[in-house]
Amino acid sequence: MDTYQENVSSPKITSLFRNRFVQAILVSGLFLQIGIWVRNYAILLYVMEQTNGDSLAVSMISVAEFAPIFLFSFVGGTFADRWRPKKTMIWCDVLSAISIFFVLIALLFFTWKALFFAMLFSAILSQFSQPSGMKLFKIHVPAEYMQSGMSLYQSLFSIFMILGPILGTFVFQQFGINTAISITVVAFLLSAVALVFLPADSEIKEEAEDQSSLVQEMREGIKYVLSSKILRSLGGTFFMAGTSIGLIQPLAIFLVTEKLHLPKENLQWLITVSGIGMLAGGAVALLAAKKIAPQRLLVIGLIVNAVVISLSGISEVLWITLIAQFFAGMGMPIIQIGINTLIMQHTTADFIGRVNGILTPLFIGAMVLMMSITGFLKASMSLVWIYQISGMLMLLGVFFLLPLLRLSAPKPDFVQMAQTEIEMEKESK
Repeated sequence: MDTYQENVSSPKITSLFRNRFVQAILVSGLFLQIGIWVRNYAILLYVMEQTNGDSLAVSMISVAEFAPIFLFSFVGGTFADRWRPKKTMIWCDVLSAISIFFVLIALLFFTWKALFFAMLFSAILSQFSQPSGMKLFKIHVPAEYMQSGMSLYQSLFSIFMILGPILGTFVFQQFGINTAISITVVAFLLSAVALVFLPADSEIKEEAEDQSSLVQEMREGIKYVLSSKILRSLGGTFFMAGTSIGLIQPLAIFLVTEKLHLPKENLQWLITVSGIGMLAGGAVALLAAKKIAPQRLLVIGLIVNAVVISLSGISEVLWITLIAQFFAGMGMPIIQIGINTLIMQHTTADFIGRVNGILTPLFIGAMVLMMSITGFLKASMSLVWIYQISGMLMLLGVFFLLPLLRLSAPKPDFVQMAQTEIEMEKESK
């Protein structure tokens, strides 16, 4: 029998949905996604209206969204390890709602440029909230439910990859920027209310916090990652995946116009098919959770993505490109779920925030770096070669994982399993 199946019991989806943490985090995530997509698309469309499509103004939206990941990810992860995660997440949602409310006031009486502040401030707060959510997953979801829980959570994001742009565009076009911002405020507050129903945070020893400085804890986080073969391997995979995706991220429009010889408006079909693939990928990861180890799931996702990226660059036939986009979308949640599951299985709860704060900038940094030079590469080589290079970079990510393929699953914590079952039984009555 497979070692992974020996160590991991077969989790039932019904048991997951009875888990109080999973219920609260999914409801919170639903409201959060509504708020984020309505805000992002309303701001994008409004800025384009106000500036007549000025490329600099539009690019500043991306700067406000991505810059905090570099500047605050590690710091936010360190504080997430220090602070109580439930309280941190609630306050981040509340502060986001308050900041957006003040932006609405500024929008009504002063200047529309305050919208950039809304994006920036919310992005900063997410660097504290997101690692706190991962820490709560580590604390409240037993190891045998971890991959299934992450798959459910990722499926929520995949659904909004399809519905989010439609929802955001509809709200802005029908009701305008003021209503869209108001909906965002309400959605963030409802997310905070849902988080209130999370299990209470455990007591934190204040004395231990006082004894170590922030810088010391950051150093400990770096040492922790460097001392772990698994986390070092994931770091290499993260970097290669970010490099691969960043290389082709701005070029999808050219697949439509240069390879398929179609009007640029047809890009929406590639994005839609990719979104459907992401939803399917989340479902596949959920079904495979009890049969396939996360490192093997990650390898499968990387290989599939490498092949279909290469195929996308070669294809001049619409239906072949659409199939490639579907499987590319399908591979993304499989990769993300595999990486997140490995991080949480092989990182102690005290270091979840710092590990996340170190690995995430590797991916985003590599992606943004490659996006910044893609235009120059496009001017000097063919689209086909750029996509082949991207596919090879994605495939290189697999080599970092080869030492991990023989890893067995962490043995279940039977005390935690028993406590979880008791909690589920109480909540189902």
